[in-house]
Amino acid sequence: MNRTLSRAGAPLTGDVAVPGDKSISHRAALLALLADGPCRADGWLDCADTRSSLEAVRALGAMAELTGDILTIAPPSARPDTPLTIDCGNSGTTARLLMGLLAGWLPAGGPAVTLTGDASLRGRPMTRVVAPLRAMGADLRWDDGEGRLPVTVRGAALRGVAHDLPVASAQVKSALLLAGLAASGATLVRGAAGSRDHTELLLRGLGVEVDETTGGTAVTGPRSLPAFRLTVPGDPSSAAFFQVAAAIVPGSEVLVRGQSLNPTRTGALRVLARAGAEVAEVRAALTARGEPAGDVRLRSGALRAFAIEAHEVPSLVDEIPALAVLATQCRGRTVIRGAAELRVKESDRLQLLARNLRAMGAVVDEEPDGLVIEGPCALRGGAPGHPLVLMTGGDHRIAMAMAVAALVADGESALDDDACVAVSFPGYFDVMQRLLDAGSGSRP
Repeated sequence: MNRTLSRAGAPLTGDVAVPGDKSISHRAALLALLADGPCRADGWLDCADTRSSLEAVRALGAMAELTGDILTIAPPSARPDTPLTIDCGNSGTTARLLMGLLAGWLPAGGPAVTLTGDASLRGRPMTRVVAPLRAMGADLRWDDGEGRLPVTVRGAALRGVAHDLPVASAQVKSALLLAGLAASGATLVRGAAGSRDHTELLLRGLGVEVDETTGGTAVTGPRSLPAFRLTVPGDPSSAAFFQVAAAIVPGSEVLVRGQSLNPTRTGALRVLARAGAEVAEVRAALTARGEPAGDVRLRSGALRAFAIEAHEVPSLVDEIPALAVLATQCRGRTVIRGAAELRVKESDRLQLLARNLRAMGAVVDEEPDGLVIEGPCALRGGAPGHPLVLMTGGDHRIAMAMAVAALVADGESALDDDACVAVSFPGYFDVMQRLLDAGSGSRP
C-alpha cells in the first residue's frame, strides 16, 4: 500500500525501545532445535522475517508458543519422518542458517526437507552457503536453477573442514558453524572478520568451545546444546533509522533504550559520531548470554561528510540506507565503498538509494560497490496532492530510509509500498510519529 510522507514540522523528541534484535531472534528460534530441553527467549522480535524461522521450527516438530515478546520452544522428540517443504518467506537468514543446521541434524537416509521462499528470496544467491557445506559432505541439491532456491537438504555424515570465505558474511559463517556442531572434527571459518558474532556468543554462552585463536572461528563436533534462556536486546539496525532522523532534523534528541551494543553492530553509531551528531552511551550491561546492551542518546549537530570503507561494512551493512540519507545533509563529499553486498539483498539497495535520492534532488553517483554523495542537499518531494513516489522494491530498509529522507524534504513524498516494513519492524511508522508528536508538544 502507498503511504504519504511530509516534512517534519518539529524535532524528534523522546525515548523509544526498539523491537528485539532480528539476528538474535532468528538464532534463538533455530538453535532451540538442537537443545536437549525447553528454551525461552525474552524480548523476541515478532516480525515477518523471524516468523519464518518460528514456523520452520514448528514444521520440523518443535512446540513453540509466543506470548507477547516471550518465545518458548520445546524441541522435537523425533526427526521428521516424511518429506517437508519449508517456506522461508523473505528471510535469507532462515534459509541459509537452516541449510547448515539441517545438513547434519536430519538423519542420513531419511526424508528430505526442501527450502523455498518468496520471489525475492528465490532470486538471492545461495551458492555461497551450499558450496562450503557440500565440502563438509552435506547433501544439498538445487531443485530449479543452480545457485537459487528451492534447495533440497538430506541428512548426511559431515566432517569438519577449514573454510575461507570470499565475502565476510555472518549468515554463511553461522550456517557453517551450525553444521560444524554435527560434524566430526573441527570446522574452521576464516574470512568473516568484522561480521556479526551472535552465533559465537550464544554458542559460547551454552558451553560450546568456540576457538578464535586459529585465524578464524572454529567449533569441534559432534555435540548437542543444553536448554537455554536468553534476553534479546533491541535491534541496532532498527534504532539507526530514528538516530539518523534525530541527527538530520534540527533540535532533535532521541534516547533508544536497551539496544544491542555488540561491537560488530555499532558501526552506524561510530559513523554518526564522525559525522558530527552527539552520540552518548548512557548505560551498558551484559545480557545473560554475553550480548552487550545499553541506552544510547543522540542529538542533532553540525553535520560533516564521512567515509565508510570496506572493512566497516559488516558492522553497519543494514544501516547503509539510513546513512546514505544522513550523507545528503552533511557538508562535503561522502564516500561509501566496499558495499557491493547491498546489490544482492532484498533489492539492489545501491541502485534504489541512488534513484530515489536523485529524484529528491540529491547529488549521488552510483559506484559498483558504493555511493558518492555531495551535501548538503535541499531535498524535495512533490506538490500537495501530487507526491513524489519513492520506489521501495518491496525492501523494508529502503522504505524506512526514504521515510527518514522525507522528514527533511519540502513537499509531499510517498512510498509505493509501506507494508514491506513489517518484515523487520511492524510498528515503525507509529513510533516515528510518536517522536514527532512529542517534539511538537515540547515547542513553545
